[in-house]
Amino acid sequence: MDQQHIRRNDSNVAARLADETRLECRICWYVYDPACGDDVEQIPPDTPFAALPDWWRCPRCDAEKDKFLPLDD
Repeated sequence: MDQQHIRRNDSNVAARLADETRLECRICWYVYDPACGDDVEQIPPDTPFAALPDWWRCPRCDAEKDKFLPLDD
């Protein structure tokens, strides 16, 4: 399976998440909370994970979005 196909599937998973779902980086355990956004990359509060730009990466360890897993709250 090529990387483009994998990323397309990952974005489909992100699109199925509820807008308020928090996700955790499986590399460094940083939690992306849509209610807070991301000050480092100037992502405003209330930005769902699925709406993050393609270039967005973990502000702590620089991992790509496909390294994030939804948290069970």
